[in-house]
Amino acid sequence: MRVIAGLFRSRTLQAPAGLATRPTSDRLRETLFNVLAPRIEGARFLDLYAGSGAVGIEALSRGAAEVVFVERADGALKVLRANLARLGLTERLRVVPGSVAGFLRSAGEQAQFDVVFLDPPYDAADEYAVVLDSLGRPAGLLADGAMVIAEHRRKEKLEDGYGALRRTRLLQQGDAALSFYAVNYTAVSS
Repeated sequence: MRVIAGLFRSRTLQAPAGLATRPTSDRLRETLFNVLAPRIEGARFLDLYAGSGAVGIEALSRGAAEVVFVERADGALKVLRANLARLGLTERLRVVPGSVAGFLRSAGEQAQFDVVFLDPPYDAADEYAVVLDSLGRPAGLLADGAMVIAEHRRKEKLEDGYGALRRTRLLQQGDAALSFYAVNYTAVSS
């Protein structure tokens, strides 16, 4: 694994051992950030189920103002912190150890994110609906014009909408897919 572009371009990243954490491939990350390119500079980025931190680190490398990494697995947290240390990253980020559900409950409206990326373990498919429903509630964690992206198995069919979130794009690559959601509060109130 490596950082694709930006300040840390071509720097290598470690991945947690075993199959519990499945890092986003370099190719899929490149596709993701090609789509997000106009939004990243100065963005507040939330990396849920952060694993090795590759996605959030890519966002920092490309100019995100801040990245919050949420991860609960001890092995993944150790690798995430080691990747950040190896790159000398100490500012513009926060590592939140614990569950995504716990973070979403405690974060409230204090944080407004421009981009949210989630990639739960494939064996936790029910997490998609729970997290996307939570993010789709009005007056939540999303800034005006925010985008939410869920990485999932190509065969895993996510809904077209969750609360105020509406899917705007679906990209498929190999066995993986990226579902892009935008906020549409009028769809909830009508």
